[in-house]
Amino acid sequence: MPDMKTRKRGFTLIELLVVILILAILAAAVVPKIIGRTDDAKRAKALQDITQLGAAMQQFRLDVGRYPTTEEGTEALRSQPSDADGWRGPYVEKAVPLDPWGFEYIYEYPGADDDSFIIESYGQDGNPGGEGNAADISPYTEDM
Repeated sequence: MPDMKTRKRGFTLIELLVVILILAILAAAVVPKIIGRTDDAKRAKALQDITQLGAAMQQFRLDVGRYPTTEEGTEALRSQPSDADGWRGPYVEKAVPLDPWGFEYIYEYPGADDDSFIIESYGQDGNPGGEGNAADISPYTEDM
């Protein structure tokens, strides 16, 4: 008979199942919170990008005397449009980023009579409107 002092002790099947059950309960409690934060982080990143692009548009306007047209779009921040006298760009260091869902930011400038522009993201679905993660993101629609 083996001596009890020299016998190696290991985990029993019951002990292993209890540990696995505890880990599963912890994962069930933590994972939904982490996943929900990912969506919040993407929305915050989009709003931050829009704010930075808006500041670059303001600098473009100070130098050129107008905002880029809708057709020129955000590319006018990187390369000088043909009729942009006074352009001192580039106004953004890198290429204009895509939104966190991989879509281009929407830029619209109604024209010289209107002294405002729109920069927004259509959210996760890439289409105007929507709710939740598919809702449009702009500085005018976010709670600040």
